[in-house]
Amino acid sequence: MKTFVPKLIILTFICCAFYSCETTSQEKKPNILWIVAEDLSPFMGCYGDTINQGHTPVIDKLASDGVLFTRAYATAPVCSASRSALISGIMQTTTGTHNHRSSRFTNGEVVPKELQIRFPEGVKTIPQLMKEAGYFTFNSGKDDYNFHYNRRAIYDVGTEENYKAGMNGWQGNFAEDYMSVTNHVWSSRPDKNQPWFGQVQIMGGKKDSKYVREEEKLKENEVPLPPYFPNISSQRKAWTDHYNANRGSDVTLEKVLKQLEADGELENTIIFFFSDHGSNTSLRHKQFCYEGGMLVPLMIKGNHPALKSGTIRNDLVSLLDVSATTLALGNAVLPDYLDGQDLFGTNYKEPKYVVGARDRCDYTIDRIRTVVSEDFRYIRNFFPDRPMLQAGYRDNKPIVKDFKTLHEEGKLTPYQEEHWFGVRPNEELYDLKADPHQMNNLASNPEFYLILKEHRDHLEKWIKDTDDKGQYPEDAEQLKATYNMWKDRPIFRDAKKNPEYDQFITKE
Repeated sequence: MKTFVPKLIILTFICCAFYSCETTSQEKKPNILWIVAEDLSPFMGCYGDTINQGHTPVIDKLASDGVLFTRAYATAPVCSASRSALISGIMQTTTGTHNHRSSRFTNGEVVPKELQIRFPEGVKTIPQLMKEAGYFTFNSGKDDYNFHYNRRAIYDVGTEENYKAGMNGWQGNFAEDYMSVTNHVWSSRPDKNQPWFGQVQIMGGKKDSKYVREEEKLKENEVPLPPYFPNISSQRKAWTDHYNANRGSDVTLEKVLKQLEADGELENTIIFFFSDHGSNTSLRHKQFCYEGGMLVPLMIKGNHPALKSGTIRNDLVSLLDVSATTLALGNAVLPDYLDGQDLFGTNYKEPKYVVGARDRCDYTIDRIRTVVSEDFRYIRNFFPDRPMLQAGYRDNKPIVKDFKTLHEEGKLTPYQEEHWFGVRPNEELYDLKADPHQMNNLASNPEFYLILKEHRDHLEKWIKDTDDKGQYPEDAEQLKATYNMWKDRPIFRDAKKNPEYDQFITKE
């Protein structure tokens, strides 16, 4: 005999079941954490580095437990431009945030209107989009964004002094030990069932070398120098410091992971570990568009079907993909204006090229664009007459002072002399497999003309299609603010190198 159940009861059952599934789904929504290492090149065991093999065990385990990306690239080889792109998901040259430390005034003061760089109407940061998807958001560490914003609209928690609207773009804490300032920020959310999206900034290449396990610390002569550096003590020390920084970052990462575990947050948290750009201790890395400045570590680990343990991916990746993938994993809206893509999405398409850009860094004006492909890196220098070793923030460091002394004494190799103090080539092309140090420029080699043209054409099309803002002179007010901040530096006594500042220099 058939049993008939009233339609109302069936409908009620279906609705309750749907609600129950939806509630369970919401409860299981993953937390997402960006652990961002400052200025860190991937000299790690999981990347096959023979010197640090076995000496970055925590990083290596994070990689083996998740997805390791071997060809991840920053959008810029300097902090604020890279971070402005990462937090918006849009290339910094598109939003006008490409010049380092712009849209800011002096520390702790609200940015004047004439210096405010604003995103187009409708553009939101990644944390804002995650908030709209139901996430609690925080950033334990610096922002360093080159646009005007209200920190309260982006992050849910922070100290009162770090919430001043439209400050100088730095904002946030910048402590030597970031674990001392996180204060387990994820635990401060009012609703413990609410998923969170946060950033923990670690010192990486800046100061993590101080956290190396004492028995693990490398000595000055234990790491061979690349041949583009002179073999002198200051260069050896700087190069070794960065290898030690990788070991120190391993220690710091362990602290973060243990705190997540102690707070019961680890199991339901998807972790992104990456750096904003390459090494700051090496002159040819930070601020320049060679592999050393652009290539960064990237690994993603978490309890998610897409994050299959032990996966190694060799496809070209931009940090802009981190932005898009974060939104996708959090089931947030992915706006059409994003430049990156979901690395695990069904519509993911492996790119043939990744573009990078360097513009003004502090007070030093330059414009470099780069295109990397599977086997080659192409670089375009728009100011070739401005030497590689023109004025910069590291001028008082031994690595620069000693370099200049050797130059004056004529003790550099012919390559070092030409590369660092000569006129730069308009174009550079390097075979990354045959020439990992990128010292043999193939741009004038007729055998590589078609490869050169292919990369050049891609860059020129990209500049046009994205309306690369670097092709236009920087706003006079921004440039004047830069001059006022740095006018005591030697560069302003040698205006031939950066003549853009002539308009502000008082003529005697």
